[in-house]
Amino acid sequence: MNKIKLVLYCLFLIQSFLSFSQQTAVYSNQNNDYNTAVELYNNRQYLAAQLKFEDVLKSNVTENRRSDCFFYKAFCAIKLNQDNADKLIEQFVIDYPTSVKQNEAFFEVAKYYFENKNYQKASEYFDKIDESLLSNNELETINFQKGYAFYAANNKKEATLYFNKVINSPNFGAQAKYYLGYMAYEKDDYKEANKQFKQVENQQKYSDKLSYFQADMNFKLGNFKKAIDLGLAALPKSNPIEQSELNKIIGESYFNLNEYAAALPFLEKYKGKNGKWNNTDFYQLGYVFYKQNDFVNAVLQFNKIIDGKDFVAQNAFYHLAASYLNLDKKQEALNAFKNAAETDFDKKIQEDAYFNYAKLSYELGNSYQSTPELLNAYLTKYPNSKNTKEIENLLINSYITSKNYKEALVLLDFNNNAENNIINQKVSFYYGLQLFNDADYVNANKLFFKSLQNSKDKNFANRANFWKGETEYILTNYDNAAASYKKVDQSDERLVNKEYQNINYNLAYCYFKLKQYNVAATYFQQYIANAVNDKIRLNDAYLRLGDCHFVDSKYALGLESYNKALQLNVNDGDYAQFQKAISYGFIGNNDKKIQELNILLKKYKASQYRDDALFELATAYVLANKTDMALQTFEILVTEFKNGLFTAKSILKQGLLYYNSQNDNLALLKFKKVAADYPKSAEAFEAIATAKLIYINNANVDAYAEWIKTLGYIELSNAELDNDTFESAEKQYLQKNTKQAQVALNNYIAKFPGGLHALNANFYVAQIYYNDGNFDNSIANYKFVASQPTNEFTEQALAKLSEIYLNKSDFVTAVPFLQRLETEANSTQNKNFATVNLMRSFYNINQYDQAVQYAELVSENDKIDSKLKSDAQIIIARSAIKTNDFAKAKAAYIIVSKIAKGELASEALFYDAYFKNKENKYLDSNKAVQKLAKEYSSYKYYGARGLVLMANNYYQLKDAFQATSILESVIENFTNYADVVAQAKIDLELIKTEQAKTNSSINK
Repeated sequence: MNKIKLVLYCLFLIQSFLSFSQQTAVYSNQNNDYNTAVELYNNRQYLAAQLKFEDVLKSNVTENRRSDCFFYKAFCAIKLNQDNADKLIEQFVIDYPTSVKQNEAFFEVAKYYFENKNYQKASEYFDKIDESLLSNNELETINFQKGYAFYAANNKKEATLYFNKVINSPNFGAQAKYYLGYMAYEKDDYKEANKQFKQVENQQKYSDKLSYFQADMNFKLGNFKKAIDLGLAALPKSNPIEQSELNKIIGESYFNLNEYAAALPFLEKYKGKNGKWNNTDFYQLGYVFYKQNDFVNAVLQFNKIIDGKDFVAQNAFYHLAASYLNLDKKQEALNAFKNAAETDFDKKIQEDAYFNYAKLSYELGNSYQSTPELLNAYLTKYPNSKNTKEIENLLINSYITSKNYKEALVLLDFNNNAENNIINQKVSFYYGLQLFNDADYVNANKLFFKSLQNSKDKNFANRANFWKGETEYILTNYDNAAASYKKVDQSDERLVNKEYQNINYNLAYCYFKLKQYNVAATYFQQYIANAVNDKIRLNDAYLRLGDCHFVDSKYALGLESYNKALQLNVNDGDYAQFQKAISYGFIGNNDKKIQELNILLKKYKASQYRDDALFELATAYVLANKTDMALQTFEILVTEFKNGLFTAKSILKQGLLYYNSQNDNLALLKFKKVAADYPKSAEAFEAIATAKLIYINNANVDAYAEWIKTLGYIELSNAELDNDTFESAEKQYLQKNTKQAQVALNNYIAKFPGGLHALNANFYVAQIYYNDGNFDNSIANYKFVASQPTNEFTEQALAKLSEIYLNKSDFVTAVPFLQRLETEANSTQNKNFATVNLMRSFYNINQYDQAVQYAELVSENDKIDSKLKSDAQIIIARSAIKTNDFAKAKAAYIIVSKIAKGELASEALFYDAYFKNKENKYLDSNKAVQKLAKEYSSYKYYGARGLVLMANNYYQLKDAFQATSILESVIENFTNYADVVAQAKIDLELIKTEQAKTNSSINK
């Protein structure tokens, strides 16, 4: 037993020894791995070290060793800039709160982030460090780094606190003093800055930088010569950014010493802050060029100053204006003086700028406000100015030259005195003429009357009377027109002959319209006796003289006048030929009438009087007992004019000729055609009445009754009542008892809506309503007339319906009536009316192709006056703009510019500028806008659009000041034109955005 125990004990000892030996080997291996990992860490092989520490952590190690491994693993993550580095440190602090390495961890992490310039992150860890556990060196490091972190975060107060803690440190003292000095420099505390800088100026590390700061400080202290010396010395030792700033310091120092030539090369080398200059920079360089009389380069600098509302900007604008004047660019100078005058930092500069702005506005025109208003504003602001007399003289002349008559009159009425009467007379006259050209005849008439109330100048009194006559005539006040014309003294040699040379012609037309034909004839004869170089008006005078004699039954004299017109061979030869033939008929020379009508039909095959001529010729053949010729001529008329005014009459006449020659069958054919094709017309009822006689003569009344039933619009039993009712109503109408007639005619229409006389009744009622101004009520009756087969009232009904809908601006409804009027009218006046208003209507309903088609017809029509031709060209132009046909628009506006007046002329001039802008002819475009401002200043809309265009021109010419100044003025002064202001704002935003890339003074 004892041996067995002994053996077992020995075995136990052997096993325990082996186990201990194995554990010792394990611990030895762990120590080796840990030591290897530390060695890798110390050799900065952080990734390999991290992996090794992780291997150690996987083994069964002591808690202290585990803490150390986790510490190093986290630091490897920081050194490797791994995303989870922060979390590893935080985890280390949580897992090992009692580790002696915790403070070391915070310290090292803070240092790491500081060295990598992540100052915010470094500050977070600085706050976690227990400074009581740090050595003096470590504490100095922490204090300096904290100070720098606060400095980087722009917290100068805290930075100063920590820099002062290490100001005497051998390691960090110099740096702390440098930064303390720099912060004092930034606060313009140059005494403290110099104190700190002097302590480190002998250190090479700081000396180069300090030379820049010292130059700048001396500049800011006004020691310009010393700043120059220091700056020149610092230039070679500075980096590019500092060199740029030093060039600015040296250049501006020379500038302040008035040594402009010396300043120039340094100012030019300045690169700006972050590549941008500000308004002061541009001003200084511009002023240097200005002082050396280099006005071109001065302008190039001054005009980069945008958004300036300070002393520097006012000076810049004033000297920019002076530079422009030296370059003879007066329009540009005007805008610059305007800006200087609107800035009040220097009152003397402001007054002088205002004076020059006012003078240039008088000379060039002003699109922003009327020149008289501007001159008056100057006198009000500076009543004791040495320039008062000069401005007062300009003010008097400006009332006329600015053409802004409306605002001029307001000012004249406000300053009403005897001295202004002559000016008031002239301005009232010119404003009236302007309104006349704009077709505002009612207000033009009032202005001519006002001018005559101040009749101090005989010449202008005569002109006002003449144009008042023209206005009254257009307003159909023919008596008043004649009275005004007669007040014109034609004996005064000073009178404007072009205005008055046709006054007898105008008087003649007044009396012609008043149906005083004998008086009219006298004035036409007087005009003809003195007519000079105006064949068109002379031809018309002969025609109207012939008409006067014709109406007065003086046919021989009429023939003489018509022959004179035919000899001129200008216009309306077919009318003269027709009237000549009719006159022969009235004096009983039927053969001559036939001869002249045949000449007309042969010579004027497309004449609008062809149907009249054929009817009269056929009638003349009847009178000459040439029945076959008459029948043949009536047949030609019916064939050529199937829906003409004389078609029903011609067929009826054929029937009557057959009836008179006892050819009943052919007569009935014609009568039945009239009754069927032209129901309810007067010709239809006459045809029915004559047919009735044939049926009665042939004892075939039953056939007559059956035929009447097929017509459907006549009842034999009601015919007599129908006739009696209408006859009674018509009698009231013809006697001009309009109220009774209206009631009676409406009663007839109600009782006999499809009656024998429905056509006449509806027309009469429509006329009554229309003449009373009750246009809407007349529409239904006019439409009834227009819906019937062509009749004697068709043309008038179409004309009236067209006019009513045009006055209501209902162009869509007006168009069909105008189109019918164009094709069915016999009157040249109505045809022209239709053509002109189809042009306008199609334009207003945005059917531009049709508008252009009719506008071209108007332009080619010699019988349409120049005002309407001007309208036609403007519609062509506007339509072309709408359809982007710019070539056509440009051609049309060129024509408009030659014939238009008033607002149309201003529009044409704007588009002249517009197309020049499109062609990159910016200077020429600006000249057109300047002309617009000077000659058409009262037309604000196109003036405003012209300014926006001018701004674009200037920007393309690299003049940002002019562009922005003009656009800002448009936005401020033209709020009534929302579309123009909106465009100006868009353009201004684009320009400022672009300019802000190089000018830091622009607020974006």
